[in-house]
Amino acid sequence: MKKNQIDFITMGCSKNLVDSEQLMRRFENMGYHCVHDPKRPQGEIAVINTCGFIESAKEESINTILEFVNAKSEGRLGKLFVMGCLSQRYQKELEENIPEVDKFYGKFNYSQLLQDLGPAEQRPSESKTFSGARVAANSRRIITTPSHYAYIKIAEGCDRHCAYCAIPLITGKHVSRPMEDILQEVEELVNEGVTEFQVIEQELTYYGRDLYGETRIAELIDRMACIKGVKWIRLHYAYPNQFPMELLDVMSQHDNVCKYLDIALQHISNNMLTRMHRHVTKQETIDLIHAIRAKVPGLTIRTTLMVGFPGETEDDFNELLDFVKQERFERMGAFAYSEEEGTYSAIHYKDDVPGNVKRARLDKLMSVQEEISAEIEAAKVGKNFKVIIDRKEGDYYVGRTEACSPEVDPEVLIPAADRRLRVGHYYNVLMTSSDEFDLYGKVV
Repeated sequence: MKKNQIDFITMGCSKNLVDSEQLMRRFENMGYHCVHDPKRPQGEIAVINTCGFIESAKEESINTILEFVNAKSEGRLGKLFVMGCLSQRYQKELEENIPEVDKFYGKFNYSQLLQDLGPAEQRPSESKTFSGARVAANSRRIITTPSHYAYIKIAEGCDRHCAYCAIPLITGKHVSRPMEDILQEVEELVNEGVTEFQVIEQELTYYGRDLYGETRIAELIDRMACIKGVKWIRLHYAYPNQFPMELLDVMSQHDNVCKYLDIALQHISNNMLTRMHRHVTKQETIDLIHAIRAKVPGLTIRTTLMVGFPGETEDDFNELLDFVKQERFERMGAFAYSEEEGTYSAIHYKDDVPGNVKRARLDKLMSVQEEISAEIEAAKVGKNFKVIIDRKEGDYYVGRTEACSPEVDPEVLIPAADRRLRVGHYYNVLMTSSDEFDLYGKVV
């Protein structure tokens, strides 16, 4: 194991990733060498930032903890710490069942780890480029993503109380970051070479209500777009109820605000929307989607849907299926309902849709979406698009259009043999072919 090295492992969403990046930077200032998501334990200390959103995420987090516990028992790791959403919600149970972990921290008190560990005994190399992370001299974070893009978390928590969701139980009420602080961070990151920003929040359309008494997301994005050096801004995650239409005006006015909107809809049948406590109807949802598309022609919509929620009938599911076929979302993800203790649905509903039915419905829904995605991507063949290059992989450079968010969306593959390209640079690319999800092209 490497002395004074801390291995950070981040589970779950990009909001957790930002927390890890901030903590890594503070440890680096204390003389530690930080490595993000190593393939195997290398340092004398490991910090696992967990996810506790749904059952599969909790299982993955626990399995990762146990993997590092094993490394510690074999002498390949000195100390192990766990933080994040899982330990925020289940700290007592985790302490009782996995005593090998040196200490558990929650979602909001993980800064205590800095005091508990204290400064490194001896500062390692002064090199500012670490394995799996990039450190800038004056940054408030270590950027673990490719150096040209970063996630900007503009708030924490959520005031929505959807029946199935444990996030408000974990993260608490919605708390917006002051606008000036966000804009300052964007300026700092631009100075470090970041040109693309993924704006993230549990419910970004709620941004500002707690600080300013009204939704201020449109003003924030407008001001962010005016910062010199910001080339792409992409928005995650909106909510359909009380959607701020003025945000679409900002999107239309600025070329560097990507024509892209991540808006979780979850379902479409009024029966399900009511039982889920979504505070929106089927017709209101459809009207909103059509209004959004009318205001921003060519917009890419990403949504998330759920199958198998308690009480979902075959008619409810078929209504959802028809909705997906009708609206033809450019991007869509889906998952099967899992009961989360403490939520309204866990307390008041019976999880009455059998597991095999949930899986069958999920497979059918995703099969329909795969066909839609293939047709949408195929329609782009023969057209030119602005593409940012993320990496070189094998015989291809891999990039994205403004319609593609990192990690979750289709990519553009460009033969590396054609010409040399620079990671983080933008190119005009002619799309030459496609498959179900990805595009192939050449620089023109």
